[in-house]
Amino acid sequence: MKRRLFSIILNSLLISVAMGLSFVDAAPKKKFTIAYSIYVGWQPWPYAQQSGILKKWADKHGIEIELLKMDYIPSIEAYVAKKVDACVMTNMECLDMPAASGVTSRVTIVGDFSNGNDKWLTRDGLSIQSLKGKEVSLVELSVSHYLLARGLDKHGMKESDVVIVNTSDSDIAPAFIANKSQKSVITWNPLAMQIMQEPGITNVFDSSQIPGEVLDLLVVRDEVDLQQPEFAKALVGAWYEVMDVMTKRGGMADEAMQIMADDAGCSLTEYKQQLKTTAMFYKPAEAVAYTGSQEIKEKMNFVRQFCFDHGLLGENARSVDEVGIKYPDGAIQGDPKNIQMIFDTTTMQLAADGKL
Repeated sequence: MKRRLFSIILNSLLISVAMGLSFVDAAPKKKFTIAYSIYVGWQPWPYAQQSGILKKWADKHGIEIELLKMDYIPSIEAYVAKKVDACVMTNMECLDMPAASGVTSRVTIVGDFSNGNDKWLTRDGLSIQSLKGKEVSLVELSVSHYLLARGLDKHGMKESDVVIVNTSDSDIAPAFIANKSQKSVITWNPLAMQIMQEPGITNVFDSSQIPGEVLDLLVVRDEVDLQQPEFAKALVGAWYEVMDVMTKRGGMADEAMQIMADDAGCSLTEYKQQLKTTAMFYKPAEAVAYTGSQEIKEKMNFVRQFCFDHGLLGENARSVDEVGIKYPDGAIQGDPKNIQMIFDTTTMQLAADGKL
C-alpha cells in the first residue's frame, strides 16, 4: 500500500515537472531584433531608437527590441536565416528572397512607395530607344533591374535589346561619375542624386512612372508574429509616433529628420529632397486603405511576373503561381497551399483606431 502511494506521488510529481517544463518552453518570446538598412523610407527607425520612442513602445508591450543597422542584402539574408525577427525590404525582395526560400513573411507596415527615388539616368542626352545594344550599369536582380524591365516594356523594347553590366551598389555611383564612357546607369537615392549633380545627366525613366510597384515594407516572420503579436504592436506604435513627429510643423520635425539624415550620411536638405520622391503613408489609415485596394494586387502581378521570368521564385518554380500571396480581404494570388507573403493590415488598423 505504501509502495503504491509512493508510486502515485512520484508519478504526480513527474507529471507536474513535465507540465512546468512545457509551460516554460511555450512561454512567449520577449526579446526581438529588427534589421534596417539606409534608405529614405526606412530612416525613421534609427530616430525611433535614438529618441527612445522604440523603447517606450516595447516597454508598453512588455518586450525588448534591438535595432540592427546592416547592408541591405545581408539584412534580408539574416532574416531568411532567422537571425533577426523583422526586417525592412521592398515587396520584390520579400517575394524573391524569404518567400522563395520558404520563409513566410507577414507584411506588418506598408510604409511608402518609391515615387521617383529609383532612376534610370543617361549621359549625352541619350534616350531609352537609343540605348539599343549599349551597356546599362545596375545591381542585377534588384529593384533597379525591375525598373529596367518596366522601362523597356513601356518603350516597346526587351531586356535583350541592352547589355546589362552588374555593378555593386557601393561602386555604381563613383564608377559612373568617374568613367565618362559609361552612358547609362540605374540606381536609387541618394546615389542617383549624386550622379544627377554631374553635368549632362538626363533622367529618362524613374519609379514615379510606375507608382505603387516599388513598395517599402516592414515584414515580420509569420511564426514570430503568431507567437507574440505584441512585437508587431510595438513596432507599429513606434512607427506611427515617428510619422506624427515628421508631419509636425516647426523644429521638432527638423530635429528628427536631422537624426535620420545623419544616420544616412546626407544633409537635412538632401534628406528632404529624397522625401519629395517618396510617397509616404504618414497615417495608418492611408496605409490600410492602399494595402486593401485592388491596385496593390495589380502592381504585385507585375512584380511576381518579373520574379518568375528571372528565376527568382525558386529553381523548381514552374509558373508565376508557385508562391502564394495573401491580401487583407482573403484574396490569394498564386498557390493557396504555399502562401509565403501575407499583407496583414490588422495592426495598422489598430493604430488607425487608436487601440494600440
